[in-house]
Amino acid sequence: MQRFTEIAKFGKQLIETPHMDNALELISIEAKRLLNCERCSIFLVDYDADMLWTKHSDGIGRIAISIDSGIVGHTFKSKTPQLVNDPYNNEFFMPNIDKKTGFVTRNIITTLIFDSNHEIIGIIQLLNKIDGDFTAEDMKILNFFSNYVSGPLELSLIQEKSI
Repeated sequence: MQRFTEIAKFGKQLIETPHMDNALELISIEAKRLLNCERCSIFLVDYDADMLWTKHSDGIGRIAISIDSGIVGHTFKSKTPQLVNDPYNNEFFMPNIDKKTGFVTRNIITTLIFDSNHEIIGIIQLLNKIDGDFTAEDMKILNFFSNYVSGPLELSLIQEKSI
């Protein structure tokens, strides 16, 4: 229950952060803190280009992949959150990113971010839980968190498009 209370407190801070880059950074920091992870990437959906891309990704520059690539692409296509505690044996995992960056992915959890029309606007991906594998409870918390941040993130996206 404490983590859900922390998410509610965080929501107040997020609402006061209208600029999308700042909002994405805050979302990433809080998601990593909640689930005790090394990295967080927030992928946004570009329907026109059939791409998923990050404006915020820890430890690496911008990532742009096709809408059906990798575990995040599988998350998008299946519209199902993913919990992968053995990524190198997962058919959707893209080990070339680890090779390129030198980062070793031990485990991955993803969930969808929906807008007010229930369209997917993004995917949160967390890597490497520090104290073991991801659990069903982690997924429950991440899904709640995603639902909680979806409204402020949608507002940030609308504001950015109107500039």
